[in-house]
Amino acid sequence: MEKISKIGLKGLKAALLAAPVMVAAGAASAQELRVGISAELSAMDPHYHNVSPNNMLARHVYEPLVGQDEKQTLKPLLAESWKAIDDTTWEFKLRKNVKFHDGSPFTADDVIATMQRAPNVPKSPSSFSAYVRGKEFSKVDDHTVRVKTATPAPLVPTDLSTFGIISAKCKDTTTEDFNLGKCAAGGTGAYKQAEYVAGDRVVLTPNENYWGGKEPWSKVTFKMITSAPTRVAALLAGDVDVIDNVPTSDVARLKGDAKLSVASTVSNRVIYFHMDHFREVSPFIKGKDGSEIKNPLQNLKVRQALSMAINRPAIVDRIMEKEAIPAGQLLPDGFFGTSKKLKPVAYDLNGAKKLLAEAGYPNGFKMKLHGPTNRYLNDTKIIEAVAQMFSRLGIETEVETLPSANFFTRASQGGQGNVPEFSFILVGWGAGTGESSDSLKALLATFDPAKGMGATNRGRYSNKAFDAKLEEALRTVDDAKRDLALAEAMEIGINDVGLIPTHYQLNTWASRKGVKVQARTDEYTLATGIRKE
Repeated sequence: MEKISKIGLKGLKAALLAAPVMVAAGAASAQELRVGISAELSAMDPHYHNVSPNNMLARHVYEPLVGQDEKQTLKPLLAESWKAIDDTTWEFKLRKNVKFHDGSPFTADDVIATMQRAPNVPKSPSSFSAYVRGKEFSKVDDHTVRVKTATPAPLVPTDLSTFGIISAKCKDTTTEDFNLGKCAAGGTGAYKQAEYVAGDRVVLTPNENYWGGKEPWSKVTFKMITSAPTRVAALLAGDVDVIDNVPTSDVARLKGDAKLSVASTVSNRVIYFHMDHFREVSPFIKGKDGSEIKNPLQNLKVRQALSMAINRPAIVDRIMEKEAIPAGQLLPDGFFGTSKKLKPVAYDLNGAKKLLAEAGYPNGFKMKLHGPTNRYLNDTKIIEAVAQMFSRLGIETEVETLPSANFFTRASQGGQGNVPEFSFILVGWGAGTGESSDSLKALLATFDPAKGMGATNRGRYSNKAFDAKLEEALRTVDDAKRDLALAEAMEIGINDVGLIPTHYQLNTWASRKGVKVQARTDEYTLATGIRKE
């Protein structure tokens, strides 16, 4: 009573009133989600760069017409239904009563505006043109859109699952202004962009009026932590609640930690090497004496020798610590449009040396390998290991790794004449559509911006037989026949060594106990798929 009398009745009431406020504040803090991600974003513009980290973050704010579940099976999203009216016409019924973040209604006008913008963003390192070109979009009414194609196009719904819809108000917004959050209308997604600090973090806040229901997180912060040990340390220290791309060396240890949970699934991502097919003289290839030589990568036997010199099981076992699968094509077995005939190329150093000699390079040549650092699991280690394998083949191989943003710009358009700069590069590709046409169109189709083909074909590989078979597949409506045609196109491109696949990653996440992560084949770490247990 003595303490109460000193505080006084007024002070006691204030203290009692303050207590629930403190509890409430603690509860709010507990609803914040902090995620450590392994890759930096290149922009918050949802149409600037078709690359997984950008697409994943954009998915929180800007929703596609068609959604994908954790296994990339299509599901209704902003389009509640769709159907083929005839062989060359699709009709999409849009969801009603959906609003953008500024409260304006979502209508067919926004879809039309998005389709005009998505393939035409200036300076895009890898555009979405492949998913839009060749399609004519028209408004039937405020909640109906039709898509007309010149030939049968069975993959229209799949294509429209790969990028988000923006408000027509933001059609002319620049990439720089998207980064600054100046697209005031925002998207229709479950979260709003609150802050973007390049190379550091993205902060999202919930869309309280989201048509899909209320999210449990009061704030979501994606921290870009490209260093794998630092990412793990942040989780162990409690600085983040979830991390993606768990280092292969730490998977077993984290699985054994009672305070943590680990979730994983096979990835749609293939790690592969692109090579210079289009230049007669390639900038990072020289003779053993340093002299200029004709580009040896244009010779099939040289390409076959390089593929044969890569010891894929060793990469999987020693570098990836069994958290990967050797690759023989662009997607793992079982995905739509993969070939049952293609298997990982067997390691055969003597056979590779024989092929190299038959190609006219018995003593090899000099070559520099380029790649990003801290973009893919163990990327630098893989590049260094493959360089050693090539050196054993007789090809003196130097390595240069670069920060992702710099690397991808130069690999896409950094050379003289605004063409890919490098001769031989390590990269990865995740099939955004969950089937093989996505990878084939982007990576092996002849580069043709007008058709939206070869958008990420950084080696400028071109094969008329491949293009013809892919085009046949893309206009085949019957699923079984399209599956077969895509597999045949895959066989043409891989057997011609248009690129060299090495392995498929396993997607692995770790989280503090009580926070459950939905493992996805597309590698996306979605706050909408993270829940308290």
